[in-house]
Amino acid sequence: MKKSVFFLAVLCSGTLLVSSCNSDKTADTTATTTETTSTDATASGDMAGMDHSKMAEGGTAGDSPLMASMNDMMAKMNAMKPKGNTDHDFAHMMMEHHRGAVAMSDIELRDGKDATMRQMAEKIKADQQKEIGELEPIAERLDSAPTNYKPQDANDPFTAQMKTSMDNMMKNMPKTVANPDMNFNMMMTVHHQSAMDMAKAELTHGKDTKLKEMAQKMVDTQQKEISAFKTWHAQNADKM
Repeated sequence: MKKSVFFLAVLCSGTLLVSSCNSDKTADTTATTTETTSTDATASGDMAGMDHSKMAEGGTAGDSPLMASMNDMMAKMNAMKPKGNTDHDFAHMMMEHHRGAVAMSDIELRDGKDATMRQMAEKIKADQQKEIGELEPIAERLDSAPTNYKPQDANDPFTAQMKTSMDNMMKNMPKTVANPDMNFNMMMTVHHQSAMDMAKAELTHGKDTKLKEMAQKMVDTQQKEISAFKTWHAQNADKM
């Protein structure tokens, strides 16, 4: 019961804020309905009830095009039905995660002005589009792979590690500011950390040699880029 209440709070943070001015009866009805929806989602095969279709932290989609893009990515990841094979599910989840990074990079290239952030956006877009192309045939090859973990079991090691990567991204999502370059910097830092955490889950629990090689490359590359983002952030604190 405690877990259902937790997911309810994540799923309905925006709804509860809006409905707080309504009568207690209306609020109770909304909460009950949403709790049922969360329970049904868990039963239907979502990874241990993982629903991050709306960011609990960092404001709402209306605050920033980047936040809207992040919410869209999370909704698509949540809509995926895990197969129960670590390599298959990692490949599919990472492709969607990469598409989110590409979309965020496009927004920076459209709205950003800072030369360094724009250069990083160009590199991230190119690198992750390339990796999506490499992941696609692997994911297709793994469509018939046998199950080797339990996506509905919150205590399953792979399930727990993947869920933690998403939970931490939500928890650490920054508040948006007026400067688009700073928003890209802060949100991509958190996004990269989430990708690294997912890649580490694959390194620990995955079986496919090629995927594990790619996962290690993701960790190495994105760790360097996180360091570059943090350096730029420290040098441009005035943009906050």
